[in-house]
Amino acid sequence: MRAVVISSFGVLPTVQDVPAPTCPDDGVVLRVTATGVCRSDWHGWQGHDDDIHLPHVPGHELAGVVTEVGPLVRSWAVGDAVTVPFVCACGTCSACVAGEQQVCERQRQPGFTDDGSFAERVAIHHADVNLVRLPPGMSPVTAAGLGCRFATAYRAVTVHGRAAAGEWVAVHGCGGVGLSAVMVAVAAGARVVAVDVSLAARDAALAMGATAVLDGSGDVAARVHELTGGGAAVSLDALGSRATATASVLSLRRRGRHVQVGLLLGDDTSPPLPMGRVIAWELEVYGSHGMAAHEYPAMLARIASGELDPSRLVGRTIGLDEAPAALAALGDGSSGPGMTVVVL
Repeated sequence: MRAVVISSFGVLPTVQDVPAPTCPDDGVVLRVTATGVCRSDWHGWQGHDDDIHLPHVPGHELAGVVTEVGPLVRSWAVGDAVTVPFVCACGTCSACVAGEQQVCERQRQPGFTDDGSFAERVAIHHADVNLVRLPPGMSPVTAAGLGCRFATAYRAVTVHGRAAAGEWVAVHGCGGVGLSAVMVAVAAGARVVAVDVSLAARDAALAMGATAVLDGSGDVAARVHELTGGGAAVSLDALGSRATATASVLSLRRRGRHVQVGLLLGDDTSPPLPMGRVIAWELEVYGSHGMAAHEYPAMLARIASGELDPSRLVGRTIGLDEAPAALAALGDGSSGPGMTVVVL
């Protein structure tokens, strides 16, 4: 099969012919129909993830069709159209038994611990725990963004942020995760202030329903406080950097809720968060790491009803041969607003 292969960290990947994956006994092999190009993939390519061993196939946001089924799988058949969370859970550890598969103790991640979906085929383990059936009529391009960016933003806003009608929500970083968060918060009736250094990203946030936008340079937190009349009730770092994490916490009103969604990797691993403010103002600080497969039906129902429309978040579609350049564009700021999706 053809796949994008990382041979050296930081060196542009190439499309190569590689062996097709073997079907796990408890898993499936999917024919990939579409896969998103995510900033997490860029971090992996740069060598920021210790789980990745070279040579490696990236890609973790995917939609596909089942082509092989392992002998231990009970719920899936050849021909099923599916997506998967980017955290593929074991189903048996204490976190999984508690229903928290997104923090599985023995998780596997396509594109990180295993070869991923920048390929014509991908193997998924523990299929009965991790596959999500696509609703009739949902396009693979729309579905490809659900497994990471949209589902992560959905859970961050609804479960951790608990955004409510009339509240101010600040979203720092308006890439795929940030624009998803804007859409979900607006659907909850919240007023959103979206923050980004890119004018195109700010315009995209307005198109998703943001009430206001701010340039991400300078004293962002002070401007959020001024705009919202005392700070946001919920603030999300949807980018993942020292600057945006700190600005998100400082953007909150008293008793506000910060949600860290963007990965803090490389030089940004340990940002100096203002914990004095957290204590004095009794702020809530959450990490948000995807969403378990069993939580997808509620989100999919809202998509089917038209309340949420993740297809609007797709900026462009490309072929597999264009994926290496699209991955590089995430690092130099030339990727443009919205999600890039590889269609196979």
